[in-house]
Amino acid sequence: MRRISLTISTALVAAILAGCATKAQQVTEVRPVMREPAAVKQNLSAHDLAVLNRLSWGVTPALADSALHEGMAGFISAQLHPSTDSGLPPEVVARIAALHISQAPAFAWAEQIVQLRRQINMIADPEQKQARQRELQQRMNELGREAQEKSLLLDLYSKNQLLQLTTWFWMNHFNVYFPKADIRVFLSDYEDTVRAHALGKFRDLLAATMHHPAMLLYLDNAQNADKRINENYARELMELHTLGVNSGYTQKDVQELARILTGLGVNQRPMAPNIRRDLQADYRRNGAFEFNPNRHDYGSKMFLGHEIRGSGPAEIDQAIDILAGSPAAAHFISEQLATFFVSDDPPPALVERMAATFKRTDGDIAAVLATAFASSEFSASLGHKFKDPMHYVLSAVRLSYGDKPILNVQPIRNWLNRFSEPLYGHETPDGFPITEAAWSGPGDMATRFEVARVIGSSSAGLFKPDAEKAVETPAFPQIAGPLYFGVIGPTLAATTTNALDKAVSPQDWNTLFLSSPDFMRW
Repeated sequence: MRRISLTISTALVAAILAGCATKAQQVTEVRPVMREPAAVKQNLSAHDLAVLNRLSWGVTPALADSALHEGMAGFISAQLHPSTDSGLPPEVVARIAALHISQAPAFAWAEQIVQLRRQINMIADPEQKQARQRELQQRMNELGREAQEKSLLLDLYSKNQLLQLTTWFWMNHFNVYFPKADIRVFLSDYEDTVRAHALGKFRDLLAATMHHPAMLLYLDNAQNADKRINENYARELMELHTLGVNSGYTQKDVQELARILTGLGVNQRPMAPNIRRDLQADYRRNGAFEFNPNRHDYGSKMFLGHEIRGSGPAEIDQAIDILAGSPAAAHFISEQLATFFVSDDPPPALVERMAATFKRTDGDIAAVLATAFASSEFSASLGHKFKDPMHYVLSAVRLSYGDKPILNVQPIRNWLNRFSEPLYGHETPDGFPITEAAWSGPGDMATRFEVARVIGSSSAGLFKPDAEKAVETPAFPQIAGPLYFGVIGPTLAATTTNALDKAVSPQDWNTLFLSSPDFMRW
């Protein structure tokens, strides 16, 4: 792994740290020395460490131990084919189980929201009506916050790190925007659905997103009906989800796909609609998802050169087969995966090999990733990808506290909001950018240095679940431990280690390390 030079604005880092150093000197005249433990075992090579960082939300002592125990080949295989046991700490399991979103399925919450909305509409008093509407919004917001909490806890503590990382990639690829409509009610279920297929067959993942209320609400297909065609989802389905913008499809293909997708929608009421007798066999319902044949265009279509005769739900299956089996999809999806896991500008030869694996395995995502991970291009890229804010924040918390469960995810939510990368918070369907140029501007870096200072010099509110309760909390993280001295330290650039040697306190050392170019990359 090639060492990375110190190219980030050192003046800005120095300005941030100067305040820390001044405060530290006011407290003590004794300069602390970061001493290496007496006996440190070199557990992993620099290459192995870089692989762990690339296949996870950030290395921890437990992750390093797991890789050492299994061997890197075994570790990678286990990450590509994860067990159903996520290995969460019992405290985290209990916290997720206690969330409202874990108490009832999404469609039950959706039905309740509809009932509450109906009751509110019957209130005559304007002030009382507004108060109840605010309460309803607060309830929906709470469901959205719980979905964020569950997602962050899984990212931080699941042993299936590649699964979590890939789930975020697909959630970004198949983006939905939580403030729209009733999407907040379905967020957790949507992410669970994506996770279930994140390392499986792309065709199954695509079909699962196409049949989920969150996606159908977000891209307006719930409004798409015969004689009232809405092309929004059809267009994004080809441009962003499967084929790519320059794959050769036409506006006519968009129109024909929109016709195919008519009737694919959402029903948040417990009762089914009255279906025409001759169409009742085509009715489909799964929770809040509904295919309503009354709303479907049963005329014949010509889509991407394929004739599709009017047959209701079977048309949608045909369209999924055409899209997922297209050579354009194999190339586009492989390129997206390579951009995220290998390089902002992935080598064309690698993309072609990944696409060939995609075609040979019928879109097996794990197999496509295995092709990438085994490549020389992947090895050459290690340590060079720039962390987006989500990756930066999670890797900082994971390294700082390892498997010690945090008690409050609100600081993480606040940091992501400051970085303009909130979970489920990208309004347009293209998702957040995954390349360095989008996240390395001066303002972005200033925010990183400030977050580094907050995490490095205190517990940052991560261990304060309730201000009224006295909870034992760490004063600040102890990053300079055995994992650092035995594995991470030897991989750092000389400019970084020289800067760390100038730290005037453990807090300053933490801040310098989390601000270093070495830590900014994965």
